[in-house]
Amino acid sequence: MDLLLKQVRINDEKELQDVAITDGKIIEIAPHISGTAKETIEGDGRVLIPGLVESHIHLDKALIADREPNKSGTLQEAIQVTAKLKPTFTEEDIYTRAKKALEMIISHGATAVRTHAEFDPAQGFTGFNTIMRLKDEYKEFIDMQVVAFPQEGIFKAPGTEKMMYEAMEMGADVVGGIPYNDAPANDHIDLIFEIAKKYDKDIDLHQDFADEADDTSIEYLCEKTIKEGYQGRVSVGHLTALHAMEPERLTKVIEAMAKAQINVMPLPATDLHLGARNDLYNVRRAVTPIRKLRDAGVNVALATNNIRNAFTPYGNGDLIQIAMLAVPVGHLGGSDDLPTVLPMITENPAKALGLKDYGLAVGKNADLVLLDTKSVATALIDFPERSYVIKNGRVTVKVEKTVTFMK
Repeated sequence: MDLLLKQVRINDEKELQDVAITDGKIIEIAPHISGTAKETIEGDGRVLIPGLVESHIHLDKALIADREPNKSGTLQEAIQVTAKLKPTFTEEDIYTRAKKALEMIISHGATAVRTHAEFDPAQGFTGFNTIMRLKDEYKEFIDMQVVAFPQEGIFKAPGTEKMMYEAMEMGADVVGGIPYNDAPANDHIDLIFEIAKKYDKDIDLHQDFADEADDTSIEYLCEKTIKEGYQGRVSVGHLTALHAMEPERLTKVIEAMAKAQINVMPLPATDLHLGARNDLYNVRRAVTPIRKLRDAGVNVALATNNIRNAFTPYGNGDLIQIAMLAVPVGHLGGSDDLPTVLPMITENPAKALGLKDYGLAVGKNADLVLLDTKSVATALIDFPERSYVIKNGRVTVKVEKTVTFMK
């Protein structure tokens, strides 16, 4: 054995387990495993989970909140402020910030990430190239999927369509899009599918990010997904307009999403900050209806989106904090609901990203996190330290914390 974890908690209803790892794979899980290992970790009853999966983040735009603030707190100003700053981003600047943000999420237990990397005729591929560089440099710490993302739109920014194809040729893993920031939205969606089919890549869209549901394209996206045979290969972030749909229409939309197997990434840290800014009273939460989507069988994966910029002026890359934020926001704190939240930052995003051999079982990749808590049921609400982060069977992060009460 390369690594042996002794007496860890995998299930609250079962006894503690040992977990044996060789060549980056879990080879045995049993109450007691004999034999020697190159490295042994004493679990002491702490909770072991699969690696966290960050399914929607913008590393290239991280850590710029101090450069120019979004004073109104609106989505419109966030886009304007970021567009103003982007031409000032140098390769070194993006690399330094993105690396710091990447190390934040790794230290908090992420072993896989999907990051949007944007480009446009004004800034070129500076940010995209830098993120591709980090993907290679940190491959032993985290599996990274890079989304080719046209933040400024495609038709609105002439020259971007050509760059989309170029980004795919340069190695982008996923085709990104932003229908609500382009016109017409359905044409934008059609083009994204055309590119995705040409390169046989998945799709990830910033979808219907609005306080109202007056001008949405999610219905068309569901139809297009089924028509093109892309069920399960399309993900959408934000989707906040659903919170404003009247019940009968919302039910039909969610049914269509379940049929099309659309993956949804609610982004509560961003959506709560930017949403409902014009509400004068009875201010809405402006977050996509997580429980209704979940209950209808839609795959829901909570994600960070941004760290300390005009869209989200706070954050530290901790997915457990994001999940805990979603608990009160989405009314997920009930005894039947809380157990469904941890999978929203582990199993569900792994499914959305199409990760192979993911999970805590024999034969799966040894991408694991040992939490400094002894109950799976309270693993989220304890806000535990990530005692060990393990990637491909190798310890990549170790955290030691000492608390002393002074008398």
